[in-house]
Amino acid sequence: MADEITTTQAAASSERPSERPSGPRGPRPGGPGAGPGGPGGPGGRKFFRRKKVCKFCTEKIDAISYRDVRLLQGFVAERGKIVPRRLTGVCTTHQRKLSAAIKQARNIALLPFAARY
Repeated sequence: MADEITTTQAAASSERPSERPSGPRGPRPGGPGAGPGGPGGPGGRKFFRRKKVCKFCTEKIDAISYRDVRLLQGFVAERGKIVPRRLTGVCTTHQRKLSAAIKQARNIALLPFAARY
């Protein structure tokens, strides 16, 4: 009798009433990102993206000075915009200090607000 209860409970737990195909038309053939060069395709994974490391943390730079224009220019795009963290790899605390230093350097005309045309 105990065996009957466990087998019926196991059968009931394996069947999910809310099991539906993913998406409105069912699962995609090959899975997400499957293409000729995608991770699921015949070529396999081609590129390995290295995790970006904060330049200031690795070089142990604590203070970011607004007077260091050469350093700050590396974090400003051609058009004059501050480059975001996800592109530069700078950590949150240093990105805040960096943006404050760039704004300070702009205010005293060491860095331009916008690009020249």
